[in-house]
Amino acid sequence: MVESDLISVRDDAGQVKSVSGNDLSGIAIETDDSGPWGADVWWLLFGRDDQLACAFPQGATGEGTVIDHLSALPSFDHAEMIKAMTSTENTTFAVWRRPN
Repeated sequence: MVESDLISVRDDAGQVKSVSGNDLSGIAIETDDSGPWGADVWWLLFGRDDQLACAFPQGATGEGTVIDHLSALPSFDHAEMIKAMTSTENTTFAVWRRPN
């Protein structure tokens, strides 16, 4: 979910993790070979300390709104996102990094 400048994710246990746009330092997409039966695409959002702040799988409720928000960031790498979405390997794709 995106509210104002805060991205929040609620996991299956009901725990909420979030990161503000000001604290967002990087975005990656992690893929694995568990599809089509498992969650094989995960969005990883990193905080100011470069630690994982929150993550959500492809198909999560509200995913479209969050991805629209993230992909509009300056210098978001759309080509790398397309590579990630077509990957069937266990790998990670860096799609955005806060400029220094």
